Amino acid sequence: MRLLFKYLPLLFFVFMNAQEEVVHSVYFEFDKFALNEVQSKEVVDFIKKTDSTRIESIQIFGYTDDIGKEAYNFKLSTKRAAAIQNKFIESGIKSKIIVTIEGKGRILIDDDIVENLPEKRSKNRRVDVVLNLKPLPKIEIPGFYSTIQKNHIIGDHVYLDNVLFERGSSKLTFKSKNELDKIAKLLHKYKNLQFEIQGHVCCTPPYQKEAIDKDTKKRQLSTNRAQSVYKYLIFKKIPKTRMTFKGYGNTVPLGKGAEYDRRVELVITKI
Repeated sequence: MRLLFKYLPLLFFVFMNAQEEVVHSVYFEFDKFALNEVQSKEVVDFIKKTDSTRIESIQIFGYTDDIGKEAYNFKLSTKRAAAIQNKFIESGIKSKIIVTIEGKGRILIDDDIVENLPEKRSKNRRVDVVLNLKPLPKIEIPGFYSTIQKNHIIGDHVYLDNVLFERGSSKLTFKSKNELDKIAKLLHKYKNLQFEIQGHVCCTPPYQKEAIDKDTKKRQLSTNRAQSVYKYLIFKKIPKTRMTFKGYGNTVPLGKGAEYDRRVELVITKI
């Protein structure tokens, strides 16, 4: 017990960065740019349900499929983007935070290798609304660290700062791998530490404890994210005997807001 209290600080600072960008796509019928009532409500709700204090800027990008002439498609994609902008302004969203309204024209695809070509083209007739979000403010939680420390105690949590995933995905990003490279170096330095890699998700319906992984189509997103970190650390020569992984779904919220619950962390199990 003396050892525990010797190394237990009063407060630990956890810097938890949510996704820097959140995207909502609006899909259009062939050769159309007008919004219907359902589309209008969904895209406006997407903005208004986001914490306004975190919205740094909004970008609007319009696209078309690959059918038709390039010049025509460029104009059509621009009209689609403008339709979204107009709906935002009409709904009271401040125009100054809309920093980009751009038509990108057509998205070319290889029609000889793409399966289900009509569906693929329908997904390209769209506008992407990109919310650029400010980082989440730091929170203070006893027993949490932002990186590996020299003197841990059993039960310490190490939040993997910047180990982020695309929404609904368990694939590690380039930025996440860079962060895990740093963690791996520290784990090689402190060879006695053993830990569980824990995956967590947020924002699922109350009756669902886990989210669907869009890559595997199975309801095991938190487990798959934890396993992705596990496999990468094995690749970085961390022995399997030092670590396990487990997905906890949405069952262990931090109580600080949903965005903080989309996380992967290491929990120290042996020192």
